[in-house]
Amino acid sequence: MRGLRPTAAEAAGSADRPLTAHEAVRAVEAELGRVLDERMCRARETDPVFARDVADRVSTFVRRGGKRLRTAFAWCGWRAVGGSGDVTAVLRTGAALELLQACALIHDDVMDGSPLRRGVPAVHVDLARMHRTARMTGRPEAFALSAAVLAGDLALAWADDLLTETALGSPHGPGLFREWQAMRGEMVAGQYRDIHAQATGTSGLDEAVSIATLKSALYTVERPLALGAALTG
Repeated sequence: MRGLRPTAAEAAGSADRPLTAHEAVRAVEAELGRVLDERMCRARETDPVFARDVADRVSTFVRRGGKRLRTAFAWCGWRAVGGSGDVTAVLRTGAALELLQACALIHDDVMDGSPLRRGVPAVHVDLARMHRTARMTGRPEAFALSAAVLAGDLALAWADDLLTETALGSPHGPGLFREWQAMRGEMVAGQYRDIHAQATGTSGLDEAVSIATLKSALYTVERPLALGAALTG
């Protein structure tokens, strides 16, 4: 009996009516669910406490959703240059983008001290609550910040694993991975420029443009488009 999630073949649409970006995002959501199920199984095999406290929080965070803008842009990039080749690779690249974004958001909430994310407690806030509820020793906030950094690291590891697996299985893998490498560096650089500007009090136009270019123009739009296009060659 076929499951509720669409297969890659179903996700591809047809030559007469290819999927819209919105429909493609839904297909990536299904692929992302499969990937997270696999990662959670591996995490439980690695260590049950780690799986329960860290991996499950990452999985829940990613499944909670979001704008999925990068996924949509990756799909549009693929379609714009012909939309040929392995659609599963496109879906898995979109899923990797969402895992990378989870890393960025979890770490961003730690750096900003944000109490909420998408209307619920941020990961570090939830981990502090867990510390108090379990009556663990030490300061809840210190434990939570350390554990949340590890949660973000795990999301990044999952993203890198997925993108690497996709690149190795694609004839366009080298080009895909070059774009991915560039995007990761730009994402970190943009975040650093953001906190650097706050610490130095610099707020000029050039500073704002540099940060917006790294954090929004490149990371959100240009690189996802290029990742999708790379999968057509």
